[in-house]
Amino acid sequence: MLEVQVDRWLARRIPPANQVRLDQRRIFILPTRAGAAFGVALVPMLLVAINYQNSLAYGLTFLLLSVFLVAILHTFRNLSGLNLKAAGGAPVFLGEQAHFHVTLESTRREHQAIALGWPPFPLQVQDVAARGACDVELHLPTERRGWLRPRRLRVESRYPLGLLVAWSWVDLDQALLVYPRPLEGDLPLMPGRGEDDGDDGQHVLGAGADDYQGLRAYQPGDSRRRLHWKAYSRGQGLFVKDFAALAGRDLWLDLDPLSGDLEERLGLLCHWVLQLSARGQPFGLRLGAQELAVDSGDAHREACLRALALFGTPR
Repeated sequence: MLEVQVDRWLARRIPPANQVRLDQRRIFILPTRAGAAFGVALVPMLLVAINYQNSLAYGLTFLLLSVFLVAILHTFRNLSGLNLKAAGGAPVFLGEQAHFHVTLESTRREHQAIALGWPPFPLQVQDVAARGACDVELHLPTERRGWLRPRRLRVESRYPLGLLVAWSWVDLDQALLVYPRPLEGDLPLMPGRGEDDGDDGQHVLGAGADDYQGLRAYQPGDSRRRLHWKAYSRGQGLFVKDFAALAGRDLWLDLDPLSGDLEERLGLLCHWVLQLSARGQPFGLRLGAQELAVDSGDAHREACLRALALFGTPR
C-alpha cells in the first residue's frame, strides 16, 4: 500500500516524459551511511571542545562541519541541470537481455560519476562533459513476451566525498517489444482458407521439408545463409543453394492445429517465421481470427513477429 502511494506521489511530482531535466523539485538528498557516521562523530568532538574549552578542538569540529555542509551543495549541483532523454531500444526475443538507450546531456557544468539503472541490478556510472552528451546502454532481463515497460529509472550522485547521495526517480516512458522464444520443431502446413488440400496426408514442415534443387548463380537479395562457400573457395564463382518448397499451394503457419501450451506454440511459429524469412520463402500467418496474408521480406517478418509477441496480451 505504501509503495502504491509513493508511486502516485512520484507520478504527480515527476510525471512520465520522454525527456526529463533534473532540478530542485526532482532531486532528493540524504546522508549516506558514511555521512551519517561522519555527522555522529562530530557530536562527541563538539562536547570535548566545550568541556575542555580547547580552541583547536573547536576549530577542527567546525572545519569538518563546514566540509559536510559544502559537500551538500556540491553533491546537489553535480546532479542538478542534467538532462535525460529516452533513445529507444530494439526488439529482443524472450530470454535475451533488453537494451534501453538513454542520452545524458549537460546544459552547463560537468557532471561526474552519475550512476543510473534499475535496482536491485547494478547501476552504471558515467561522466558527462560540460555542455556535452553521452549515451548509456542499460540492460534488463526479459521474463515475458509483449511490451516491456521498465519501472522508474534511478539516477544518483555521491560525488565528491560520498558523504551524501542525491537521487531522483524518472520515468522516461520507454517501451520495448519482446518476441516469443524461438523453439525448434516440426510444423504442419495448412492450406489457405478457401483452398482444398488435394494431397494425401498432411505435409509437415521440418528439417527435410524443402527439396534441394541444386546450385544457381547468386542474385542480389539472396540470403547469405544459402551461399555455397565451397564453390566460391574453389574459384567457381558465387552460388546459392536452391530449395523448392511445396508447390501449387500457399504456405501457411497456423496456431490452432498445434499442440502444447500457448507459449510453446507461439515459440514454434516464431522459429519458422525466422527460418522461412531467411530462405526468402513467402508464407502467411494465422493466429485465431487474425490473419497476415502470404508475403515475404523484412517488413513481413517484422509484422509476423510483432503479431506473435502481442497475441493474447492486453493492449
